[in-house]
Amino acid sequence: MAEPTVRVPDAKVALSTASVYPESTATAFEIAARLGYDGVEVMVWTDPVSQDIEALRRLSDLHGVPVLAVHAPCLLITQRVWTTDPWTKLQRAKAAAERLGASAVVVHPPFRWQRQYSRDFVNGIWRMAEETDVRFAVENMYPWRYRDRELLAYAPDWDVTKHDYRHFTVDLSHTATARTDASAMIARMGDRLAHVHLADGSGSGKDEHLVPGRGTQPCAKTLEDLADSGFTGHVVIEVNTRRAMSNAEREADLAEALAFTRLHLATSRREPDPQRARKP
Repeated sequence: MAEPTVRVPDAKVALSTASVYPESTATAFEIAARLGYDGVEVMVWTDPVSQDIEALRRLSDLHGVPVLAVHAPCLLITQRVWTTDPWTKLQRAKAAAERLGASAVVVHPPFRWQRQYSRDFVNGIWRMAEETDVRFAVENMYPWRYRDRELLAYAPDWDVTKHDYRHFTVDLSHTATARTDASAMIARMGDRLAHVHLADGSGSGKDEHLVPGRGTQPCAKTLEDLADSGFTGHVVIEVNTRRAMSNAEREADLAEALAFTRLHLATSRREPDPQRARKP
């Protein structure tokens, strides 16, 4: 019988700088280098270093850790980062990615109250994607819930597969929060899936960003399927370590997440036995 063949895809495993919050962007580069991540995804937020391309370049050079992706400032707390105009934010994210050598910009769909932005969002993302080799990967979100009420905070929709985008990011904490079938969503994304935010969730209604393997999402299966398909995008660890009681505990969580990801990206597939394939 033929020995199993181990296939490891070309996908790189990156650390989101959001994973070390409330520590700094600079700390994320240090930890990524120490633990052996392939690179980082920079979450552009209120930390001035995350907004400064030259500072990010110096950190990348100092630690030998490339910037693989840039997460545009799309959160409520970043509404005034890089101006208040959402299209300017995306232009600056694109420029940062190009100058840093990153291959992807992660962007959320607009908030529903950003009416003009949301009306032109799908077409506008296509226009921006045609201006660059950087992939604009639109990320799935989730409904907001309060007690027994559900609020649709994103437009045109939190389920990005309902619209025609060139590239997608799937976030497995967000699928848990939305209480949607992650595998079905990934299947709908098909070959337009360009980027993965790997985290877990329990479906509690909160965006938990648990270490992979600690919730109910198909994190292992997703990684194995990506490996089997020859996925060439990036897998980004985006977990919540705010409750870590020490730096050592935070690093242990991030090391566990990296080990889980590398393990399940290396899949065994048995090749057919040529002797058995022969007819008598």
